[in-house]
Amino acid sequence: MASFVIEGGHRLSGEIHPQGAKNEVLQIICATLLTAEEVTVHNIPDILDVNNLIQLMRDMGVTVSKKDIDTYSFKAEKLDLSYLESDEFLKKCSSLRGSVMLIGPMVARFHKAMISKPGGDKIGRRRLDTHFIGIQNLGANFSYNAEREAYEISACELKGTYMLLDEASVTGTANIVMAAVLAKGTTTIYNAACEPYLQQLCKMLNRMGARIQGIASNLLTIEGVDELHGTEHTILPDMIEVGSFIGMAAMTKSELTIKNVSYENLGIIPESFRRLGIKLEQREDDIYVPAQETYQIESFIDGSIMTIADAPWPGLTPDLLSVLLVVATQAKGSVLIHQKMFESRLFFVDKLIDMGAQIILCDPHRAVVIGHNHAMRLRGGNMTSPDIRAGIALLIAAMSAEGSSRIHNIEQIDRGYQDIERRLNAIGARITRI
Repeated sequence: MASFVIEGGHRLSGEIHPQGAKNEVLQIICATLLTAEEVTVHNIPDILDVNNLIQLMRDMGVTVSKKDIDTYSFKAEKLDLSYLESDEFLKKCSSLRGSVMLIGPMVARFHKAMISKPGGDKIGRRRLDTHFIGIQNLGANFSYNAEREAYEISACELKGTYMLLDEASVTGTANIVMAAVLAKGTTTIYNAACEPYLQQLCKMLNRMGARIQGIASNLLTIEGVDELHGTEHTILPDMIEVGSFIGMAAMTKSELTIKNVSYENLGIIPESFRRLGIKLEQREDDIYVPAQETYQIESFIDGSIMTIADAPWPGLTPDLLSVLLVVATQAKGSVLIHQKMFESRLFFVDKLIDMGAQIILCDPHRAVVIGHNHAMRLRGGNMTSPDIRAGIALLIAAMSAEGSSRIHNIEQIDRGYQDIERRLNAIGARITRI
């Protein structure tokens, strides 16, 4: 098990480029199964989850070619359908949460799919009901094979229908959209997710010949077509990395420029950091964060304590609450962090408390942070990363702390952040992988 050793207290300076968005690229790669023609994808991040999915595509029989350092082409002309029912395939799916998005394309084009219970972060329960019920509404049959712990899905023909999703699940919406584009007739999806990543998927599918209307809204109308064609697509910058770099700059009192962030697709993220008192400015498509010795958390108009909560888009992504919580530990003032969408993502705060942070964990969903106003630095510590997002938050805390810290289980961080120590060391951090 690899670890990071972090020497805290070093200021950052210069420019940093965010990687391609992990949450988008997993959907896009799965969508390449919808056509027998070549699909070329640019700005693919070199991270564990994505590399594992690319290898899984190769194992399935997809012709995968690396065209450039971050560009791949995928041609799903002939798949090994027998491999898709093998124990090896199911085992690989069980360790990769993004594999659940293979269901929609596989059922739409090949009329069957088999998938094990997908893995991923240990951040609480993440239901698959939205995926399954939505694809069932299109006419697919689901059964659970208890002996193999796998779901078997089949459909002679998918037919468009109206559906109201019980939750605006991003991956659930993506799965249903990918199934519906090749279904007969019209599919209407109400309460659809509308995150930029989902918008990107729909735009790519339309370039491939799909007929999707209502993109960027929660009401999608899809006219099924007989087949899709090849295309090229460029992945957006990762908004979670952008937010993480803003947090790093604030916690280390650093001046930093984050390049090519696709500002129009960041939504409420910049404003959420401004609520904590962090100054940042848009410079064309870059974000400039000036060095700040202190930053003060805003209050609501009536003077009550600020609350920052996650919500479906265009609300705040839950993937950044861990970073915002860490940043608040050195702010002036107090804030309530409310993690509504997952029940276990705040359990890493005990590690911050050990480092000297003043945090009250009210319940699995809420934590009150009383900021130190940089008057008392966090102490270096020895900790283990429980998931991707908590891992990067702990890294930020360690970079700002007094003394040396060690973070174990950094494979969790590697799953979401590309070559992170090299990129951060290039702008002034002191991080060693051991």
